[in-house]
Amino acid sequence: MARDYSVNHNKKVNATSGEAPLILLEISHADLPQPIRVVNDNQDLIHLTNTFVAMAFNVRMPDDLEQGMPRAELSVDNIGREMTQWLDASGGGKGALVRFIQVMRDVPDTIEWETTLELSNVGQSPLLVTGTLGYQDIFNQPAVQWIYNKDLARGLF
Repeated sequence: MARDYSVNHNKKVNATSGEAPLILLEISHADLPQPIRVVNDNQDLIHLTNTFVAMAFNVRMPDDLEQGMPRAELSVDNIGREMTQWLDASGGGKGALVRFIQVMRDVPDTIEWETTLELSNVGQSPLLVTGTLGYQDIFNQPAVQWIYNKDLARGLF
């Protein structure tokens, strides 16, 4: 599926010395008073009145799997106490959502694309906070709570 980028985006990216798009990261959770907002750049950015703090992060895109759900991996530099305090208070960030937003620096309020994924398996080290991104695997869940078989309902068999 092709994305519909803005004319400004296409002009900047295709120019010889073009400006690279920026990726904004927004982590939201019920235990956070406001989402954690960072931009993968060396300067802060204001997007729709929200300040995104400059901080390095990496995303490893999912493999093309024949079996199982695709999963991406996120790693964010572990600087500041806000994120580690939130991880401790929220039991590892269970139930958090991560929103990726692509913008251009000269028009930061124009969203080129965005996606929201669930965050799970969060871990932290002195240098990095890492987590798995994906969707809940609803396809491999049973449709009903009870399956009547010879172990559960002996009188039927």
